[in-house]
Amino acid sequence: MTSTETTGPVDPGSSRTSGTSGAPGDRPGPTSADSPFHHEETDRDAAPQFVLPLVARMERAEPPARTDALETAARAVLVLLSDERAHGTGEWAEAVRDWEDARIRKVVRRARGAEWRRAEALPGITVTGRHAEVRVFPPVPLDGWPKDLARLQVSGTELDDPEPPAAPAADRPVLWLHPGLGMSTGKEMAQVGHGAQLAWWELSDDERAAWRAAGLPLSVRSAEPSAWEALTHSGLPVVRDAGFTEIAPGPTVVVEGAHRVGSLPRVRQP
Repeated sequence: MTSTETTGPVDPGSSRTSGTSGAPGDRPGPTSADSPFHHEETDRDAAPQFVLPLVARMERAEPPARTDALETAARAVLVLLSDERAHGTGEWAEAVRDWEDARIRKVVRRARGAEWRRAEALPGITVTGRHAEVRVFPPVPLDGWPKDLARLQVSGTELDDPEPPAAPAADRPVLWLHPGLGMSTGKEMAQVGHGAQLAWWELSDDERAAWRAAGLPLSVRSAEPSAWEALTHSGLPVVRDAGFTEIAPGPTVVVEGAHRVGSLPRVRQP
């Protein structure tokens, strides 16, 4: 199902300015008070609204596993943000700036067969996981989707894991999903994309470069219900849903559980 903007402070309890969501050194990122993820009404609501389109390949015979799709979608957001075309004088830079100046919206649609081939023909980047494929496109106006993307379905994105995912590796950031909201996989893919973007903003230029050189590894897991409250009050960056689709506005849906050890972010448990 459709997945759109979520909101939340970049770093609760911190006044440190985050990094950019483009390339290192491009422009200063938001603080917790003026973050485009912030859920209170701001000037960003009056600005022209843009959306970051993501299309997940979901062939009927061989759909990807849920966790693989979630991690690939999160990485796809990072790949676009770190692409040279998305900052400075790059061909996507203006669209990215317009998107960041408004609410940070992401929408996930699904494609298969000829639909996927048409989507691949449009300007964008295809990111692959173990078996998942997600194509991310430069931001477009909320009501200005390319026709080959606008006709794609936002429903039918529910996926399962054939086996429970292993514990997240200790050498990469982990995005913790709310364990009890019952979101579709497409909605979750957009939410973890927001979480990955918060992680990107939190890193220094050198840390971003190191993460990108390593292939932008990350993990996505559903938190244990008993650990969720501790995670949401741990001071880690959080994503709060704006309530455009599926669930009412307000709940914390993702906790970005990365912190920096050495040159790459690592898992932080409550």
